[in-house]
Amino acid sequence: MNVIRADTHFSRLKGLLGKLRLNSDEGIWVSPSRGVHSIGLRFAIDLIYLDANYRVIEMIESFGTFRIGPLRMNCASVLELPTRTVFFSQTQIGDELLICWPEEIEQYLKDHQHAEGAVGPPKEKAREPRAVEAEAK
Repeated sequence: MNVIRADTHFSRLKGLLGKLRLNSDEGIWVSPSRGVHSIGLRFAIDLIYLDANYRVIEMIESFGTFRIGPLRMNCASVLELPTRTVFFSQTQIGDELLICWPEEIEQYLKDHQHAEGAVGPPKEKAREPRAVEAEAK
């Protein structure tokens, strides 16, 4: 997924304003943020609230237009994604997201595949971090 980081006052203020829709692989990562609004948006979005460790602390599916989302004091950033992203990705509260450049995801996957191929006793299977690619502005 290609996510653009909104980390300046202007980019957070602008957010998704002016867009007619989000493609299924697009999104915006509002950081820092404890909550967002959809005033002026023309379409619904999915919201994923993240703490400082990129752990999902709240999700709102199909957040409607012209609404103010809840503020979460333990929230560090919010992902604004196309509707149905939360459903199709099966994201759950407590999931840890991996937000990084595409090259870092490739390295993470290589390292992880190597670790799974290692010989030894079976390990308890934990939920894998979910990857979100960051994109330069």
